[in-house]
Amino acid sequence: MSAESPSEIVIADDHPVVRSALRALLDAEPGLEVRAEAGEVERAVELVAELHPAVLVLDLSMASESSIEAIPRILESSPQTRIVVVTMHDDPTTARAALEAGAIGYVLKASAAPELVRAVRGAVEGRRYIGPELGAKLERQGDGGPPDDELTEREREVLGLIALGHTNNEIAERLGLSVRTVESHRVHVQQKLGIQTRAELVRYALDHGMMKA
Repeated sequence: MSAESPSEIVIADDHPVVRSALRALLDAEPGLEVRAEAGEVERAVELVAELHPAVLVLDLSMASESSIEAIPRILESSPQTRIVVVTMHDDPTTARAALEAGAIGYVLKASAAPELVRAVRGAVEGRRYIGPELGAKLERQGDGGPPDDELTEREREVLGLIALGHTNNEIAERLGLSVRTVESHRVHVQQKLGIQTRAELVRYALDHGMMKA
């Protein structure tokens, strides 16, 4: 997307007042534009399939249908859309379920407005965002055991950073490696664990307490 074109956003929340507040917040940000709103899950699915926005801001507590169950359907119709969950649920189990379903961000409604903006901007760039307090809870909920013994320490580091949403270039810079080496580590991790998709990599990292910023 060119610098002149704003990143388009769809907001899905069944409370009109909340939608209005979210729209005002995001529309005020340079480079972001709310294209449409939905008050129920099925309408959100339809809008994303029609508009293919950069980001869907999705409430988990809409009455019509489980938002978490809809996430895979949404991504199937528009793989390029990144989903940022905005919710009152601060329990790690719900957050884990949303992330495993394919959400890239998880923000609590009780959080300050800048946190949602960071999550949406991160999603536009393909970066995962989880609020710091919830991220700590997710790590504590891990089983505490070591990752697969076949993984080297460097492979574990790379996997953890992938799960946090970092790109190969960002991982390379952070670890002092070449991009080619990072890509090689990723391939080795996938081969050793029998994992093919990014969602599976994230789930493995979550399950083993590897989500460390």
